[in-house]
Amino acid sequence: MTEQAAATRYARALFEVSLDSGDPQRTDRDLKAFQELVDGHATLGHVVRNRAISPVVKKAIVAAILERTPKTAAVVKRLLLMLAERGRLHLLPALLGVYRERLMDHVGVVRASVTTAEPLDRKRVSSINQRLNSATGRQVTIEASVDEGLVGGMVTQIGGTVFDGSLAHHLDRLKQRFLTA
Repeated sequence: MTEQAAATRYARALFEVSLDSGDPQRTDRDLKAFQELVDGHATLGHVVRNRAISPVVKKAIVAAILERTPKTAAVVKRLLLMLAERGRLHLLPALLGVYRERLMDHVGVVRASVTTAEPLDRKRVSSINQRLNSATGRQVTIEASVDEGLVGGMVTQIGGTVFDGSLAHHLDRLKQRFLTA
């Protein structure tokens, strides 16, 4: 089984258990907090990602951390200890990504990537967000990025669908029309 497939299986199971416990958002916050702790501490990050370090040692470290964070949800504690025990803590970033996608889908939020040639101001982002909300019928969160190669216009990706309204794309289409005519 690939790493991504394993992370997806863990994330699905965690999401189902979190739904049963009634607070999937808390699970997300607690899992994110643990991941940020790992990412924010170089030595801890090295230990967690290093497959040469014994799962027994990793489990002891995770247990010690969890003892100091008593507000962490029980489902998250069980998951982290199980991942440590099985030598799978390195899956945590991918697992968190999949979990978040499931959570966003559950609450009706969709993520859109908007790429433009120049940075967008807040007013423009808000306008785009409102239009995407009405077009999709869902709450949309926008991740804006800049690609100077677009020359102008924008490229929007929602899920697997790409809407290319860039000037570069339009020029390329014109070029293809002239070459085939």
